[in-house]
Amino acid sequence: MNKKFNFFKEAVKNYKTSGTVVPSSKYLANKMLKDIDFSSAKLIVELGPGNGAITHDILKKLSPNTTLICFEVNDAFYEELIKIKHPQLIILKASAENIKEEVVKLGFEKADHIISSLPLTIIPKEISHTILTESFSFLKQNGIFVQYQYSLTYYKKLKEVFGDNITLNFEPFNFPPAFIYKCSKN
Repeated sequence: MNKKFNFFKEAVKNYKTSGTVVPSSKYLANKMLKDIDFSSAKLIVELGPGNGAITHDILKKLSPNTTLICFEVNDAFYEELIKIKHPQLIILKASAENIKEEVVKLGFEKADHIISSLPLTIIPKEISHTILTESFSFLKQNGIFVQYQYSLTYYKKLKEVFGDNITLNFEPFNFPPAFIYKCSKN
């Protein structure tokens, strides 16, 4: 319970970067990860992992040759994430708008999949647009970009980047209930 209370305190204090006051549910994590092919992926990138609620589920599914790189700008969440000791996990205290630049420094050329919990609707439009276009550019062909939001307001913006390659799902057992956008790069 202490971990959830700490998340709540940090999320309320920094709502503009967290976008929520409660961690993602296991139901949301399951729906977000269900179409990810973990068996052949070499690199998975997570944007805005918060306290690691979805990160832990990703780590359980990684194949032995896969690396997970997480981007987190919030100091308290970053400190929580670096406590996760896992040999395939790299935590960066960097903005997701610099995804390509930061990951190339680590020796990777493209991401197989990108999993995002970023609160796109409250991030300034120029920055969120850069995050989406850089993510699309950095994603391998046939890769998947998964994003959840609490409303449908970002569907049009995702469609501008990913075209008609978007499927929508809904998770009622998350608080608040969430829409899951699965965007494929075909």
